[in-house]
Amino acid sequence: MAQITLDKLAHSYLAKPQNDADFALKQIDYVWEDGGAYALLGPSGCGKTTLLNIISGLLVPSKGHIRFDANDVTELSPENRNIAQVFQFPVIYDTMTVEENLAFPLVNRGVKRSEVNQRVNDMLVTLDLKDKAKRKARGLTADEKQKISLGRGLVRYDVNAILFDEPLTVIDPHMKWQLRTKLKQLHEQFGHTMIYVTHDQTEALTFADKVVVMYEGEVVQIGTPEELFDEPAHTFVGYFIGSPGMNILPGAVEQNTLRLADQSFELNKHYRSLSGKLEIGIRPEFVKVTDAAGAGSSGVKMQVNSVENIGRHKIVRGMVNGQAIDAVVDEDANVPADAFAVFDKSRFNVYEDSHLVRAES
Repeated sequence: MAQITLDKLAHSYLAKPQNDADFALKQIDYVWEDGGAYALLGPSGCGKTTLLNIISGLLVPSKGHIRFDANDVTELSPENRNIAQVFQFPVIYDTMTVEENLAFPLVNRGVKRSEVNQRVNDMLVTLDLKDKAKRKARGLTADEKQKISLGRGLVRYDVNAILFDEPLTVIDPHMKWQLRTKLKQLHEQFGHTMIYVTHDQTEALTFADKVVVMYEGEVVQIGTPEELFDEPAHTFVGYFIGSPGMNILPGAVEQNTLRLADQSFELNKHYRSLSGKLEIGIRPEFVKVTDAAGAGSSGVKMQVNSVENIGRHKIVRGMVNGQAIDAVVDEDANVPADAFAVFDKSRFNVYEDSHLVRAES
């Protein structure tokens, strides 16, 4: 296991990049703690796989350095970094049995046969493949083949890091939940440094201790799932995390007064003088939908466009002052035709040019 340091790291696929727009990965400085579980989260094309391939050694960065503990590995090949990588689609040997596939990384490194047998047996149980141990891999389903691919990465105990590049893409939904849970358990048991690439927020938030959110080649926030939900550092994070995502509405702030949709709110905190593009973020979970009597003087008129029943909750979609807004309400909540939105003012986030502004102490 290793602490992984990204030092002024950046990468462009162009020979002579001229500006930031030419970089698939913009500069990042960060330390991945030894034994941490991280997820790289973002939409397709945001730079997740580029960053993972730099960590693994499949790419040499255009700028900066990468270190495992104190060792600069920027120019080292993947085999010299002592990492395991699991790809989006299965990478296995069809002519080998399941147990031979799992044993191969260990046998190749000269691990004692008794230890190989024990680790392979443990992994067969973990992946629920015990009854298929003697079967050739070619006859297995895509789910089962990807489970073997995962096992080949997890069976090694001596690696600096285990890297996962959207490994559950071909797995059915129920099995995804089981394997995410199992990966979390294995991380807690063995303490490997794990980095998991995904565009699925559920996978990222349930697996990782820290989530690295990427957008247009830039790391826009690194934080715990709670931090990403409560205080998104960028409007993209607010929109991307959550189902539905954060409401982002035009507004204004002056010291301790916030103005949103022609309604003023006195806050118990102060903000510095702000300029640029100002927006207010509030999660749908903190928007109450009620009638005029329930809203009182703090409500804002809301046009309800649709109500989606998703089981324990309803998603109310509507408009406030011409701006789209979502609210999450209890499944048995009454949604009046003449509706008002009431905001929990302690849950407002203020954004200046898409970046979070923290209140002054």
